[in-house]
Amino acid sequence: MPVETDAPVDPLRENRRTHRFRPGFSRFPLDTRQPWGTDGQPYMALTLNSKNVKSAVLGGGLTGITLARLLREQGDDVTVLEERERIGGLCRSRTEAGFTFDVGGSHIIFSRDTEVLSFMLSVLGENADRRKRNTKIFYKGRYVKYPFENGLYQLPDEDRFFCIDEFVKNLIAVEKGEVAPPTNFAEWITYTFGRGIAECYMIPYNEKIWNFPADRMSHHWVEGRIPRPPVEDIIRSAIGIETEGYTHQAVFSYPVEGGIEALVRAIAEPVLPAVRTGFSVASVREENGEFIVGDGKETVRADRLISTIPLQNLLPCLSDVPAGVQTACDALRYNSLCSVFIGLAGEVPDISWLYVPDPATGLFNRVSFPSNYSTTVAPPGHSSILAEITYNDGDAVSRMSDADVIEHTVASLVAAGLLLSRERIVYTGVSRQKFAYVVYDTDYLENIKIIREFCRERGIDLVGRFSQFEYLNMDGCIRSALDFVRANG
Repeated sequence: MPVETDAPVDPLRENRRTHRFRPGFSRFPLDTRQPWGTDGQPYMALTLNSKNVKSAVLGGGLTGITLARLLREQGDDVTVLEERERIGGLCRSRTEAGFTFDVGGSHIIFSRDTEVLSFMLSVLGENADRRKRNTKIFYKGRYVKYPFENGLYQLPDEDRFFCIDEFVKNLIAVEKGEVAPPTNFAEWITYTFGRGIAECYMIPYNEKIWNFPADRMSHHWVEGRIPRPPVEDIIRSAIGIETEGYTHQAVFSYPVEGGIEALVRAIAEPVLPAVRTGFSVASVREENGEFIVGDGKETVRADRLISTIPLQNLLPCLSDVPAGVQTACDALRYNSLCSVFIGLAGEVPDISWLYVPDPATGLFNRVSFPSNYSTTVAPPGHSSILAEITYNDGDAVSRMSDADVIEHTVASLVAAGLLLSRERIVYTGVSRQKFAYVVYDTDYLENIKIIREFCRERGIDLVGRFSQFEYLNMDGCIRSALDFVRANG
């Protein structure tokens, strides 16, 4: 049996004599402690006594907590109703056996939005560290610089020629008007990068992460998110002159302690008494100009209702939802996420995260190294890996047990040379999140318009990633909260 201790190094040596790695097994004692508040108690929201408020916010993730803070700063009487016993949503973190992992996949703090970036860093204060991004793409056994178009010189010769040749030919054809405007995401990729970059990396990777054919995805969302690389940079990259892309990510921040959940906790600090956890919304109705929100046991009355929960969870709480609205909601596509946590003795490569486009390498689309973000998320002398796998209900991954997912991930990492030895593994774990990624299929714009109009008619405000049903990063979620409060506070 593992020895109960706060110093995991000695138990590690002891356990090596009696245990070999197996999926789900930790050589360290299990640490199920929650993040701690300043009063020494588990950091969870308090029970709210008041039942009548001005604003009720459904969901205590990053968006909901930010809304509560901003509304409270304006003097609003606000209540947040969160289904789980802990706030944070996709930005929750888990600490076990001395390792801290982000349950919704690895998050980092960066943004082109200087106001939002300043807000995030200011609430974290001294609990924030800066790191220089070192991101790679695992391509045919090589570590290629990210973005792909900035690492062409690291490709095999034939692939490098294919990418540069097709980029130039496509650029000339587009400028001459010989290429029709794109009608879907796959066409947009080729229209922007040429067949070489599209076929070698962009389409395989995107179809892997979205778990959906790129030619059946809309392209309305990519402008501004994925920039067209300058032709000069493509040529420089092809001949080995260093170029940089996505410079707004070149340096990122991350909490020193507590994982990314520390950001949500810092935002929540002033409004914790207004957050009600363990409140699973079951019904929402309007009566005499008020919203009445119930969980089957009690109700909260509010003048205004702001939903940050997934539309797929909101609509079942409403009465008299038209069939067309329900059909539109059922048609919205999203991906679930399986995050695989691996704790190791020793070090990991000096890489921030790694994109993995080839399905043959493994089910995971991204592998990150959280111990390179902060020195406190792994025990001394240890490091960590987080592999992310997107899936949908009914597919092969959804039917795999956690142990099978761990075994597949470990075996694939070893086979690819990304993990040198199983013997270094001291901890494994899995977290599954049902709602992780919004998928923009070609029917998205029509379907989301129907649902938003219905909610607008009902007087329900939609804010945040799965309520607006937009692919928003953390900064986008905070921006959506800021914009809402300024327009409606």
